[in-house]
Amino acid sequence: MTFDQLNIITPILKALAFEGYVTPSPIQEQAIPVLLEGKDILASAQTGTGKTAAFAIPIIQALYNQEHKQGQKKVIQALILAPTRELAEQIKESFRNYSKDLNIKTEVIYGGVSQKGQEIALKKGLDVLIATPGRLMDLMNQGLVRLDDIKYFVLDEADRMLDMGFIHDVKKIVSSIPKTRQTMLFSATIPKEILKLANDLLDQPVRIEVTPPEAMVDKIKQSLYYVSKKDKTSLLIDLLVNPKLESVLVFTRTKHGANKLVKELLSFGVKSDAIHGNKSQNSRQKALVEFKAKRLRVLVATDIAARGIDIDELSHVINYDLPETPETYVHRMGRTGRAGMSGEAFSFCSHDEKNLLQAIVKHIKMDIPVVENKLFHENINVMTKVKQVVSQITHKPKSSSQKKFQGVQMSQMKYVSDNKKNDQKKQTKTSDGYRYNKNYKKA
Repeated sequence: MTFDQLNIITPILKALAFEGYVTPSPIQEQAIPVLLEGKDILASAQTGTGKTAAFAIPIIQALYNQEHKQGQKKVIQALILAPTRELAEQIKESFRNYSKDLNIKTEVIYGGVSQKGQEIALKKGLDVLIATPGRLMDLMNQGLVRLDDIKYFVLDEADRMLDMGFIHDVKKIVSSIPKTRQTMLFSATIPKEILKLANDLLDQPVRIEVTPPEAMVDKIKQSLYYVSKKDKTSLLIDLLVNPKLESVLVFTRTKHGANKLVKELLSFGVKSDAIHGNKSQNSRQKALVEFKAKRLRVLVATDIAARGIDIDELSHVINYDLPETPETYVHRMGRTGRAGMSGEAFSFCSHDEKNLLQAIVKHIKMDIPVVENKLFHENINVMTKVKQVVSQITHKPKSSSQKKFQGVQMSQMKYVSDNKKNDQKKQTKTSDGYRYNKNYKKA
């Protein structure tokens, strides 16, 4: 099937062609015809399946087909709620890309930045508003946003809204919009709480289910490393010697842990940055841009900040800390292996995370292969890589971090050589599995 067969108007088809869209994804193929008929939908589809276009295209087409009097001020007719700033920004860009030359005004509002610019945009008039619940509630309470004319309402990533405690705000917002509307609810998973919410929000919805996230995990190559908590950073540095880890998203459990890890990676000369809730929106956006442009090799993120990150060709996901819930593990895996592409994920498990690992294995209904008794160095030609790195460093003035990284690389060379001669430097079996070798530490 092609987009031409979905009864999409020519201006949008041209915009899709310009963006490089060739054939609709399964969620687009199923959802667009239903939404063009004006029906509500309840769709289970995770990020990376093309769901934004699945609801954006029908909304844009419906707005374009409406009569609009010249000079009449625009009013908000479509509201899209997203759980995070990053996801909200990406939805805004998608709406703008698909509605080129259609005179449809789209803006986004979220917290973490000054609301002044958002106030100005609202006063000028909009067709489509994308918002995070917290900032939208603030502006509503100040009387700066009116939702009386909403015809199209989208609740995106509803399960994450639930996890982040936004459902109460969502219900308040919904009470302020007209009951006669078209509603679209998207969620990677449909637990009981989301199903109850759907029953309250939707009117005779069409249920659409794209490949469950758990099934998509099968397509991602997974590896498990048993490692003591204090040796996780050494193991991460060890893995990063492999040049195949080109673009790596690392998950930590806490904001403090993300900052600490970035500081350690930078001390080894690894280009990295962190995104989490304590970072300003500008800092988060800058880190994302640098990472997408591959000027950063490693992006360290907490789960909330990483939600909605859309990165093409992400080579690896690393669970530096295992997540508290198995559903979150599935969402993390979904960051790689996007849209049918291959991906690889490494998980680090310390002794106190064993119960989390058991819950994950039970949830995904598959064992994660354990890397046992083999250091990653034995699987790659590390000597060649180290020589290249040292050669690059010797042709540039050495900063303190570069000197430290060179020292680490040289110690790695010695370590690889000694490892072949000394069995004592291999991993040893402990109560928490195969512990990462204690003898290999930072120089």
